[in-house]
Amino acid sequence: MVNEIANKTGLDKSTVGTVVESFMDTIKDSLTKKDNVYLRGFGSFIIKHRAKKTARNIQAKKSIEIPAHDIPAFKPCKTFADQVK
Repeated sequence: MVNEIANKTGLDKSTVGTVVESFMDTIKDSLTKKDNVYLRGFGSFIIKHRAKKTARNIQAKKSIEIPAHDIPAFKPCKTFADQVK
């Protein structure tokens, strides 16, 4: 991806790599703070909450409880999803 961006923009690869890594770090930091990130025309990086649930370990024949937790997720915008189809 860095090579493709560098070729399109004419910037050197190290600069593009730094910008891309900084962008991803910013998204991770925002999600860690439970802030959603919205990118117009692309999609949203959101936090989804999973409720606690009971699961079964079939081999041990025991029930285990999975605690409630948050997970990161990506939801593409409609125009982006339509382009991929």
